Amino acid sequence: MSNRFRVSSLLARKLEEHQLLLPAVLRHAGLPMGFFNQEKIFVTTEELFALWRAIAEVSCDPAIGLKLGTEQRIERYGAPAIAALYSQSFRDALQRMARYKQLTCPEEIWISRGAGECTVEFRWLLAREAEPDVLIDLCLSWILAIGRRGTDGSITPLRLELARPPKHREMLETHYGCRVKFESNRNALIFRPSDLDRPFVTHNADLLEIIAPQLEAELNDQRSRQTVTEQVKTVLKRLLAGHRPSIQDVARQLNLSSRTLQRRLTDSGVSFQQLLEEARRELARHYLSQSSLELNETAYLLGYEDANSFFRAFHHWEGTTPGQWRNNVRPTTVAVGMESVTQNN
Repeated sequence: MSNRFRVSSLLARKLEEHQLLLPAVLRHAGLPMGFFNQEKIFVTTEELFALWRAIAEVSCDPAIGLKLGTEQRIERYGAPAIAALYSQSFRDALQRMARYKQLTCPEEIWISRGAGECTVEFRWLLAREAEPDVLIDLCLSWILAIGRRGTDGSITPLRLELARPPKHREMLETHYGCRVKFESNRNALIFRPSDLDRPFVTHNADLLEIIAPQLEAELNDQRSRQTVTEQVKTVLKRLLAGHRPSIQDVARQLNLSSRTLQRRLTDSGVSFQQLLEEARRELARHYLSQSSLELNETAYLLGYEDANSFFRAFHHWEGTTPGQWRNNVRPTTVAVGMESVTQNN
């Protein structure tokens, strides 16, 4: 997975179409004036967040994220979005979007099921500060736009959950067509499981056969440049949610046999259990510092059977309890985030 975000060169044109002055946006974000003149634009997570905060500030339009996330012109879609649109169903589209996200940024689309619902949320894996509201609006409205376009408008979420305090409720409920739950512990769209099985009227097997192999080749090429330990930890972080992945689960994701994966890990001097613990520890630190998840929910997302097992493991890693660690690190995390913004400006 890339450790930087690739910014589309089309973003500048889209911002201008919404009457946003690019120099003002770049100045607010602390980015160079020639930012959009680069042939390929790559930014860190901190720079991406600063850019989207600046877009919100310069725009003064509370709906700007929704508008930018609902692109109607297919010629402006990237290859992963086109592959999603040409998929067989909403489920297929979501899985392709989640899979091909790995090509462009340190961000995941997380899809989970439970209690008669299907949840879709974004996770910024290297974030050291809270993601801007406008970026959340952009990402979630993009997911819904793909679903609605593919099903000819027949998908409506059950609800939208946002971590932010209540604001612009009517605007959001009108756009998404569902109720909004504010002050949630996550930012997510919740669908009916049956929505995922809805066929796409935009399905095009011939064009998908052209696009998908190229994306898969790029994904394989990217993985080939990772060490086996990096590959395994990346897969483990995706699979950890309510259950403990086995080496067979990971091998399947990497298109390897369990025996081959075990041999490669042995040759690298690491065990699968060691990488599982490292993945859990890194995710635990991320959840505790970057989200308002309850400790029981964090334990669940890390694949522990109960909170006590998570507490014991965390105390072994850090020498303190998860709650104490969160209280100690959060002021530091905020300070680091503010320092990053100050330096950029």
